[in-house]
Amino acid sequence: MNESKTIRSAFYGVTAAQGGSFLEDSGWMWLEGFGDPAKEYAALRDDVAVWDVSPLNKWDFRGPDALKGAQRLFSNDALGLEVGQVRYGAFLDADGLMVDDGTVFNTGLDDHCWVMTNGRDHDERFAEALQGLDVEFEWVTLSMPHLGVTGPRSREVVQTLTDEDLGSLRYFRFIPRPVEVAGVEVHLSRTGYGGELGYELFLTDPADAETLWNAVVGAGVTPIGTDAIEIARIEAGLIVTGYDYEPHERSPYDFNLDKMVRPDLGLGFAGQDALRDVAAHPPHRFVTLRYDADELPEYGAAVTKDGQEVGVLTSPTDSPRFGKIGLAVVETAHAAPGSTLDVAVGDENVSATVDGLPVYDPQKKRPRA
Repeated sequence: MNESKTIRSAFYGVTAAQGGSFLEDSGWMWLEGFGDPAKEYAALRDDVAVWDVSPLNKWDFRGPDALKGAQRLFSNDALGLEVGQVRYGAFLDADGLMVDDGTVFNTGLDDHCWVMTNGRDHDERFAEALQGLDVEFEWVTLSMPHLGVTGPRSREVVQTLTDEDLGSLRYFRFIPRPVEVAGVEVHLSRTGYGGELGYELFLTDPADAETLWNAVVGAGVTPIGTDAIEIARIEAGLIVTGYDYEPHERSPYDFNLDKMVRPDLGLGFAGQDALRDVAAHPPHRFVTLRYDADELPEYGAAVTKDGQEVGVLTSPTDSPRFGKIGLAVVETAHAAPGSTLDVAVGDENVSATVDGLPVYDPQKKRPRA
């Protein structure tokens, strides 16, 4: 893609001026970091960090059937969302295969809900799925740039910037009205990415981006980028389209999303019947692999047992806390913790051991704190 067509977020100017480096991916200039991934990772895990999450795709569904429309493609229970509640799940095709994954927010405001996805290319699918319903949709990503404030001290710091009572805001809930943070209007959500306590701040006016960024960083928050986030999300067992899966290739059960797939509720989402059949005996499971190698495997490296391919290493990393690890989809017969497999590294194979998923905070006590 030509750089002239690449989107720069509302935070690009201030983050570039403060030394940020960028990488073009999926039509956006993503903030990679500020030159010290180890420091940025430590801030996220042990203190508090902020990153620009603006390229996350956001859609406004509006009309009396907004939630019903979102439900037609969403594996989790969108219809049962309370006002101010968020749910994560998979967006599916008619065969029950994942097209994307993300969240649905029930704003409760004038029959609106927000749908947030990794990918942008959903216009035709949404239009087809919403036929016959009283609902319209609009891609609103550019008008909702947002920051993720993440880490054990995130509540403490964000609380200094707002008069809202963050202590009463539960996990995967948001305040269903605009509020002020650092004197600018945002939608404030207790959601995030990286396996820590965190908040997301969605601007209502992109012109306030520099003010919000400087206020958050000025409150003692370390700015970070995707280099640090990539390590954290692999430790936390979080998936990304284009890395862990391609559209129309995998079931949500391949990623252990069992609790986020609700065919039992009769919600009528795409692929519901197909997934009901898969649920009892998923052929693949998602695991963490530990391995000892001089270099990292490639994304998509083959996972084998006795020379036979039994899975794929979807996302590798070198973790400061866990060493060389990676997320992998493997056949269920080889998914038990302690199982030994091999991973392709260059022209060689190295031994790997199956570990639990995630390896970091498996009970998710930290984001729920």
